[in-house]
Amino acid sequence: MYFERIIDKYLVEWADSQSHKPLLLRGARQTGKSTAVRHLGERFNTYVEINFEKRPAYKALFDKDLDVKRIVPLLSAMSRKSIAPGKTLLFLDEIQECPEAIMALRFFWEDMPELHVVAAGSLLEFALDELPTFGVGRIHSMYVHPMTFDEFMMANGGSLLLEERNNASASNPLAGSLHVELVDYLRIYMLVGGMPESVAKWVETHDFLRCQQVQDDILTGYEDDFPKYRKKVDPQLLRQTLRSVALQVTQKFVCSQVPGEYKSADVKKALDMLTRSEIVIPVTHSNANGLPLGNEIEQNIRKMLLLDTGLMLRLLKMTMGNIDEITTQILTSSAADLVNKGNVSEMLAGLEYLRYQTLNMRHEMYYWVRQSKNSLAEIDYMIPMGAKVIPVEVKAGVQGGMKSLWEFMREKKLTRAVRCSLENFGEFEHVDTKADNTVRHVTICPLYSISQMSRLMQIHQ
Repeated sequence: MYFERIIDKYLVEWADSQSHKPLLLRGARQTGKSTAVRHLGERFNTYVEINFEKRPAYKALFDKDLDVKRIVPLLSAMSRKSIAPGKTLLFLDEIQECPEAIMALRFFWEDMPELHVVAAGSLLEFALDELPTFGVGRIHSMYVHPMTFDEFMMANGGSLLLEERNNASASNPLAGSLHVELVDYLRIYMLVGGMPESVAKWVETHDFLRCQQVQDDILTGYEDDFPKYRKKVDPQLLRQTLRSVALQVTQKFVCSQVPGEYKSADVKKALDMLTRSEIVIPVTHSNANGLPLGNEIEQNIRKMLLLDTGLMLRLLKMTMGNIDEITTQILTSSAADLVNKGNVSEMLAGLEYLRYQTLNMRHEMYYWVRQSKNSLAEIDYMIPMGAKVIPVEVKAGVQGGMKSLWEFMREKKLTRAVRCSLENFGEFEHVDTKADNTVRHVTICPLYSISQMSRLMQIHQ
């Protein structure tokens, strides 16, 4: 069974475009790249899939030269399928196993522009490093992430519930029963995560233990890849760093907390490897005095997110042993406790926001923190919206408990913010008596509605 994905829309737009450069799908292992391409292939008269890992013999076709007019007929002969420009989708999977094929992508655009060519693979960033040349401007990239909450809901037959949610706002909140149902789905999503195989297992069995087995296999696969980085980073250091990310998630990452007495420089190199593998997503401190946020960053002040909440919980199990208390908290605690007493909600909010951005480019994540002896303040995320910086707090509770937010908005002279929580849709105003009674507006965006954040902010401009 195929589950509808956000990437589908992007792939169809690419396929229908008159100018379709060869497409390179990027992202961590097991995020659904190959499955999405096969689904796209149903729109074509013929679909040809070349997997360089399963069939290494195909690599020899690229050894002599990179003349695609010579290579394509040979691919057709070996696959025993017709490859016709305008009628065929050619998929070059696990392309990292054949660097010459990566270099050949630019020539598909130059010499056979009507042929639809998609390439995908694992650890592509490292393969690209080793190439003497890459087709900058002649190849289009898209980034594939784990499934979002909305995709998870669609897979579970929740399309009508999403429609109701998409019509809700501060002035028209959801009916209480629908709100509770969405919160319950979100609890499940936190545990199952968004890795397509885990979601499929949940849809099939509704058994958390079966999903955990899938997650364990995915994590084992990631760690099995670590020896491939051996020339750059010790595999054991990568394992320890990955586990430390799970333990420190949503906190300022401290290199010295990685077990093994490794040098900070080596830990940072391991973090860079995990980031480029799309397994870890950094969130960097910015002073946030204006846009772009990347102009005022401090690279040494970062917190780290893992690509998936379900995988993070499995990593905690591997590192800490019994985590039944965390699982029970996710499934049974009050909505306020779930948001305020755990880091899973904060991580989920950041991942959800990231995944609803355009998939045609890599996006950076930012937060703000003031660390001093007399004042500790932090804003979970900062996002650009229009020409403004919008602070986002993941917090449940009353406005009086949002001291960091008011300090930040006062300092940066901002009047709008977002609170992500497990409350229903709403908004409130705060009269800042410390800044000439400036009125600051906060939009409440439920955690199950991150995809609607831009719409909610536009409504209340």
